[in-house]
Amino acid sequence: MANEFEGKVALVTGAASGIGAECARQLAAAGAAVVVADLDERSAKKIVEEIERDGGKAAAFRIDVAVAEEVDAMVVFAKSTFGELHLAVNNAGISGASELTGDYPPDGWRKVIDINLSSVFYCMRYEIPAMLEAGGGAIVNMSSILGTNGFARSSAYVAAKHGIVGLTKTAAIEYAAKGIRINAVGPGFIDTPLLSKNLKPDELKQIVGLHPIGRLGRAEEVAALTCFLLSDRASFITGSYHLVDGGYSAP
Repeated sequence: MANEFEGKVALVTGAASGIGAECARQLAAAGAAVVVADLDERSAKKIVEEIERDGGKAAAFRIDVAVAEEVDAMVVFAKSTFGELHLAVNNAGISGASELTGDYPPDGWRKVIDINLSSVFYCMRYEIPAMLEAGGGAIVNMSSILGTNGFARSSAYVAAKHGIVGLTKTAAIEYAAKGIRINAVGPGFIDTPLLSKNLKPDELKQIVGLHPIGRLGRAEEVAALTCFLLSDRASFITGSYHLVDGGYSAP
């Protein structure tokens, strides 16, 4: 809905492309001032320029979400740039190695857990106090269909995404009465650069076949649900895990 985030300040991690970029666009289009945070600062600045061309407010911030001090600095930047923090989409993530659990490289495990799971804790650790100062807020943590399903050769990714769901539920219970709602979104396989870069054409065809709807999802579809959960229209929704998966999890 137009202008429903007017006067709100949002931050989105992993916002230089894909789902994160679309979340930033939709939040800005609805009136929020958005911190576009990503390790790829150059691409983040391009998203900011796009938002500003369309009349929105945004600022880029380079961040390695696996470093707690940088996450703290991101929240400080959001407050110093736009005044407060009300909304957050903790979206940054990587796919990781494709290996059997018995062969999975320990350093690869640590990297995926650091970027995909520990970062979500770090984000909430610093976002929540800022939102309490602002009088409340809403957070969406980006999990996956693999937040409840298994997937061969992806032990680190699956473990991280399961962890996000549990972390979301726990934090939601803790802060529900304090005016902060926290939910998780579980996208199916979405047509983003992260996916196309890591899959061969025949693998991509197989992935499409796992979705009864017969196609991959689109970033704007995930962003639409995310923005709904951040909005006052979802005021009675917290501690939930919401799928956007084209029927992947239904069978």
